[in-house]
Amino acid sequence: MLYNRKAWKHVFKLDPAKSLTSDQIREVCQSGTDAIVVGGTDNVTLEGVINLLSQIRMYSIPCVLEVSTVDAITPGFDFYDIPIVLNSQEKKWVLDAQHQAIKQFGPMIDWSELTTEGYVILNPEAKAYQLTNCYLPDREDVIAYAQMAEQMFNLPILYLEYSGTYGDPELVRQVKQHLNKTQLVYGGGITTLEQAKEMAQYADTIVVGNSLYDNFAESIETVHVKK
Repeated sequence: MLYNRKAWKHVFKLDPAKSLTSDQIREVCQSGTDAIVVGGTDNVTLEGVINLLSQIRMYSIPCVLEVSTVDAITPGFDFYDIPIVLNSQEKKWVLDAQHQAIKQFGPMIDWSELTTEGYVILNPEAKAYQLTNCYLPDREDVIAYAQMAEQMFNLPILYLEYSGTYGDPELVRQVKQHLNKTQLVYGGGITTLEQAKEMAQYADTIVVGNSLYDNFAESIETVHVKK
């Protein structure tokens, strides 16, 4: 099935290494969110991904696997998002990991299902920041990454990731001013509808994830940003 990802305003992100009840997963999938992303940093296993996918597929909602390890890739998702960590200090996370995955799985890839996303990770305390050996960019750095993503690399998505902490709306606003074709995705620390509305003023798509495991009811309310 074809989906217009540019129309997605709100997305829930589920971590296969964390737990929600079946009723909670049903509520997430039927909440009115535009899509479900499956992804995480620690302890992402094929078993966990398949288990989560099987529950999500009971409902008619787009489902995306954000690939963090090739060992957890499985058929059945609508899209496979490939992160390119632009502010990593290691070439591995910009090019080499992706190269090895394509070398291994290239003949099996349906390229129409694959989407590359330029990641800028902006929380030094985040596990993803530490794993990928990032440096903390300043405002000018982030804007330059946005320009590179759109003008040089033609990336369909630029993802500003604060991962567990609420970010800077003014920076998101400034980044958006430099993007015309590339979709701006914001994720990190959104726990309330008010925060969702604030970031949705500037980002094309907001991602709500960690708060589902900390304050489920309030997190579900963030979907009303679409109204």
